[in-house]
Amino acid sequence: MPRVVRIHETGGPEVLRVEEDSTREPGPGEALVRQRAIGVNFIDTYHRSGLYPLRKLPSGIGVEAAGVVLRVGPGVTDVAPGQRVAYAAGPPGSYADERVIAAERLVPLPEGIDDETAAAVLLKGMTAEALIRRVYPVRSGQRVVLHAAAGGFGLLACQWLAHLGASVIATVGSDEKAALAREHGAAHVIVSTREDFVARVRELTDGRGVPVVYDSVGKATLAGSLDCLERRGTLVLFGNASGQPEPLDLQLLATKGSLSVTRPVVFDYVATREELLASAREVFERVREGTLRVRIGQRFELAEAAAAHRALESRRTTGSTVLQVRGD
Repeated sequence: MPRVVRIHETGGPEVLRVEEDSTREPGPGEALVRQRAIGVNFIDTYHRSGLYPLRKLPSGIGVEAAGVVLRVGPGVTDVAPGQRVAYAAGPPGSYADERVIAAERLVPLPEGIDDETAAAVLLKGMTAEALIRRVYPVRSGQRVVLHAAAGGFGLLACQWLAHLGASVIATVGSDEKAALAREHGAAHVIVSTREDFVARVRELTDGRGVPVVYDSVGKATLAGSLDCLERRGTLVLFGNASGQPEPLDLQLLATKGSLSVTRPVVFDYVATREELLASAREVFERVREGTLRVRIGQRFELAEAAAAHRALESRRTTGSTVLQVRGD
């Protein structure tokens, strides 16, 4: 019988339960996907902890996976049985052997993109595409601060930014992670556990600061991120890995140089099928051409979802983390 990971209450990784459950047949506009690899992302931990409240409990968890379409419901034309697909949008529920999902949220996988790569790159890659191409379009020659640069998103963003001609000032938590960030395109790396990243950024920019900071850490870095910005700079805050930031006094933005702060969510940038396919197409093309090298740093079995969350939240991970699904 297919397995699914659910939460019946919010809390720590221990609330993740592996349960057996029959998969329902796809209804109109839906597809049944047999999953092969599942992406693990910080948003999963936010849903599990209650930081991002779910509509109701019990609930599935996870938003990203890749696999093959088994059956489709009435009216489905976007995908067909036997087709390889991935998704990174829609209601939580990807931690499962099989999953029924709206067919319009499925992205066909091109040749050369295997299931694990797709599950490791789609959400993080589309996030990078949205943040550095649309939220704040980075130009060649600009200096950019990127926090958590050795994580799944961070390594992809380092490469993409370097490809665009930007000079990436990366922050990481250890020497091992510093080496990874450099290997993936960072021009300068700050080990924030022993260095004052604000002082170092000011030193590297001759006191001026940078036009944009990409911050997925949140509470622990927000104040410092603002202090890294040049006049009229932009803070792109897109995560809360260290916790929800304190409320921001908007007058502070004026006193620090007419700064801007934005809090984008990638799902709003792939809200239509056209946006979804365009973003995914660009991500996969960057992978196929070699601009983006996808590093899978950790693999866990589906039944080890709690261990995967513990590793992610303890900052022990590098690159992307995936859950592996047993074969038929």
